[in-house]
Amino acid sequence: MTGPAISIQKLNKIFPIPFKRDVVVAVHDLSLEVEAGQVYGLLGPNGSGKSTTMKIVLGLVRPTSGRTEIFGRDSTEVESREEVGFLPENPYFYKYLTGAEALTFYGKISGLRGVKLRDRVKELLHLVGLENAADRRLSGYSKGMLQRIGLGQALVQEPRLLVLDEPTAGVDPAGSREIRDLILGCKERGITVLLCSHLLGQVQEICDRIGILHQGSLVREGRLDELISIENQTELIIENASAALVAELEGCIARSNARLVEKRKPQTNLERYFLDVTGKQRS
Repeated sequence: MTGPAISIQKLNKIFPIPFKRDVVVAVHDLSLEVEAGQVYGLLGPNGSGKSTTMKIVLGLVRPTSGRTEIFGRDSTEVESREEVGFLPENPYFYKYLTGAEALTFYGKISGLRGVKLRDRVKELLHLVGLENAADRRLSGYSKGMLQRIGLGQALVQEPRLLVLDEPTAGVDPAGSREIRDLILGCKERGITVLLCSHLLGQVQEICDRIGILHQGSLVREGRLDELISIENQTELIIENASAALVAELEGCIARSNARLVEKRKPQTNLERYFLDVTGKQRS
């Protein structure tokens, strides 16, 4: 049986405050798992511990205590990151390179050479929709185009896990939609995605499961459709029903030609749910 893509077990991270006898608890007793093949959204207000958690998973920051694993390997081991692609919130690119040259550079860093490297660069340019801008310098790219070339570099070694920190930050709606489609395409190819984002509407469109952090602690976690369901209400969606039938509701449905199309929990939206959860934590 395949284990989780990411496992976080009783994770704690404490930062001392320089020149003061005080500390900041960035992450407190955090445990969660991201199953392989999922798009998982890690949400929280600024300072909630999202970025610290992400950096610990990637082995960029050591935890104070606890353990994180990537496909069963401890995150502190370099080998655990061999199958991971990462796009930070503010990636740095050599702006004098063209799009094709940038992906070639990252491909060489990943160990690709020759025909395999050239084919992979062409494949990635097609995947991120930048074939027509392959020979244009990155200095002439829009924010959305830079994010897409960033996704290309994150995918260059064909990772099993893709970690994205605010991938649509500063991107216009059209560019944001293109990046959303790229993420869904990654999921279709079996790539697990860990996504940090403030754009809750976008998270609601693409994530299978979410975790909400507040002041370093996990306050809600689960399947998105379950979390945003309104538990004490039920909707009946009726097809071909008359006004009289609607008034009598389910009792009349069984005695008529109307059909019960769907019965489900009505849902709030993720933004309202998020604000409600984090607001309760503050009070």
